[in-house]
Amino acid sequence: MVSSRPIVSTGNAGFDTILKGGLPSNRLYLLEGTPGSGKTTLGLQFLMTGVAAGEPVLYITLSETAEELESVAASHGWTLDGINLFEFASTNEALGEIYEQSILHPWEAELGNTIKLIQERVDALQPKRLVFDSLSEMRLLSQDPLRYRRQVLALKQYFAGRDITVLLVDDLTGSGGERDNHLHSLCHGVVTLERLTLDFGAARRRLQVQKLRGVDFVAGYHDFTIRPGGLEVYPRLVAAGQHGVFTGEAVKSGIEELDDLLVGGPMRGTSTLLTGPAGAGKTTLSLVYVAAACARGENCTIYEFDERVTTLIARADSMGLRFSEFLESGHLTIQQIDPAEISPGEFAWRVRSEVEKRQCAMIVVDSLNGYMAAMPQEQQLILQMHELLSYLSQRGVVTFLINPQHGLLGSMITNLEISYVADSVVLIRFFEAQGRLRKAISVLKHRAGAHEDGIRELRIDSQGVRVGEPLVNFRGVLTGTPEYFGAERPLMEERQRG
Repeated sequence: MVSSRPIVSTGNAGFDTILKGGLPSNRLYLLEGTPGSGKTTLGLQFLMTGVAAGEPVLYITLSETAEELESVAASHGWTLDGINLFEFASTNEALGEIYEQSILHPWEAELGNTIKLIQERVDALQPKRLVFDSLSEMRLLSQDPLRYRRQVLALKQYFAGRDITVLLVDDLTGSGGERDNHLHSLCHGVVTLERLTLDFGAARRRLQVQKLRGVDFVAGYHDFTIRPGGLEVYPRLVAAGQHGVFTGEAVKSGIEELDDLLVGGPMRGTSTLLTGPAGAGKTTLSLVYVAAACARGENCTIYEFDERVTTLIARADSMGLRFSEFLESGHLTIQQIDPAEISPGEFAWRVRSEVEKRQCAMIVVDSLNGYMAAMPQEQQLILQMHELLSYLSQRGVVTFLINPQHGLLGSMITNLEISYVADSVVLIRFFEAQGRLRKAISVLKHRAGAHEDGIRELRIDSQGVRVGEPLVNFRGVLTGTPEYFGAERPLMEERQRG
C-alpha cells in the first residue's frame, strides 16, 4: 500500500483552502498564466513559507533579475532573506566562470549546459522547495518542441529522486498563449492564473486548479486580488456541508402590523426579497428589522452598493433606529461596496467571513442592481446568488435582498428575475387616493408558511414606519398602477410630532 505524502502549505491561506490543506510534497507542479497574473508573487509566498519553517529554498530565474524580484518583494513588505537566488542574466563572463558566479547568457548557452548548471546548484543546496521561473525561456533555448519536452521530462526525472517540492512557472509567451497539454500530463498538478480586463473597472483575476493527482480539491474558478502582502484568494463558495445549528423561529421587527404580514415575521434561515420602485421604502423596511436584531444583541451586516453609508446612518438615526449606537457597540457593520472594484467571489467571501467570524445573524444586500454590476453575466449571477443564499440558509442567517424595479410608476418589470430564489417576496407599490401619493405593501410569497394576502398601506416618516389596516377597495394592483376607491377612514394621516 502506497502511503500518502505529507502536505506542504503554499503560504496562501485561501489557496490552501482550495487545495484542502496544501500540496503533496516532493512533487512537480505547473503554475501557468499570462504576464501580470500573479505567478511570481505566489511563487515567492511558497518559498517564504519554507524559509519560515527553516527549510532551504531555491528560486531559479531565467526571466527576471534579482533586482526585479527584490522590487516585487518590497511591494508586499517582504525581503528575500533566506531565499537562495540562482539568476541567469546578462554578463560578459565566459561559461567557465559561470559555475562560480551562477550567471550565463541564455541566448548563447546550450540548453544542456543550462540544465547541468541547475542540477549542480540543486545538488549543492539540497533545497526542500524550488521555483523555476520560467519555462518560456527554456522553450526558446530548445527551439524544437520535441527537445523541449525531453528536457522537461529529464528535469522531472531528476527531481523525482530528491526530497523537493517544485513549482514550474510558465508565462505562456513562448507557446503563443496556448496551454501545453503535454506539459500538463508530465506534472503532478496544474494551476492556472488568469487576468481579465473588463470594459470598465479594475482588472479581474481568477485561478483554477486544472488537476491535482490523487488529491481532492475545490474545482472551478476562484477569484483573487493582488494586494500588499500577496495574493488574497477567495475560494468559490460551496454551500453543501455548511450546515449550522439554529432554531427556525420568526424574527420580529417590533412593528406588529408589519410582522403580521408574514404571520410573525421572516423565519431564521430564510431570505426575503423587497421589491418595488425607487423611493418606495424597501431599504427602510430592512433597516427596521436590522435595528430590532441589534437591539436583541445580534450581529448584523449591511452591504451598501447604492447609497452612501453616512446618508444611511443619518436617515436611520433620524427615525430613531439608533444605528450610530449599534455601530459603536459592534453589533452593526456597514460595508460600502464599489461594484467596479469587487468581484462576486470576493463579495461572497466577505459575506462568509462575517457569518463565520462575527456570527452575523442578519444580512442586507442593497441592492441587487449593484451586485449585478459586479457580474454582468446574468445566468452566473443567479447561480452564484442561489449558492450564497443556500449557504446563509444553512447557517440560519436572515437575509434581505433589495431589488428596485424599473421606473417610479407603472410597469412591474425588473431587470433581474431572482424572485424564485428568495423564500419570501414583499411588494411595495405607489397608489393614488384623495389626491395624494401613497404606498401599499403586500406579500406575494412566503415559503416558511402562511402569509397575509391583503394589501396594507405603508407610511414612513421621521418617527419611523407604520403599517395600516388592510385596504380592500383596490383595483389594478397587478397592472402596476393600482387605484384605491374605498372610504377615507382606513387611510393613515400625519401624526403629531412628540
